[in-house]
Amino acid sequence: MKFSVIVIAGLLLAPVGSASAQGINDAQIASIVVTANQVDVDAGQLAKARSTNTEVKRFAELMILAHTEVNKSATALVTKLKVTPEDNATSQSLKSGGDDNLKALKGLKGTAFDKAYIDHEVAYHQAVLDAVNKTLLPGAKNEDLKALLVKVRPAFVAHLEHAKHLQSSLR
Repeated sequence: MKFSVIVIAGLLLAPVGSASAQGINDAQIASIVVTANQVDVDAGQLAKARSTNTEVKRFAELMILAHTEVNKSATALVTKLKVTPEDNATSQSLKSGGDDNLKALKGLKGTAFDKAYIDHEVAYHQAVLDAVNKTLLPGAKNEDLKALLVKVRPAFVAHLEHAKHLQSSLR
């Protein structure tokens, strides 16, 4: 499973890395933010239902709650700004990678499931943080959108650290 986590992280980073900060607009950023959060909500829902580990279940519940809240904030902001999220290569890649992850996870049970879910969460949160730092923040033109990204960034850092802690306990 480690190989597929690396592949998924690579798929996530490739389009974000190729979309320069100057080549991305606020509508595309909005789509990326909403898609990235929804991918993590979907994985969290599966983990909450399937995990056999209490700590992994708690983490999954946190991911569902936190990323749902970010999406509510993002949706409220784009509504206020009258911006329609614009599908793009990065948001499509995120959705596809999320679907691939769910498919892989559905084939696993028990400890193998827990390890695969958490390994993906580590890789995914690192990739999202890299995208926020290198593409989304520098590319955001609207100050309110930029402020939202700055506001939610510490939560992504905390999620990454939490996932890394769980990852080390599952070894």
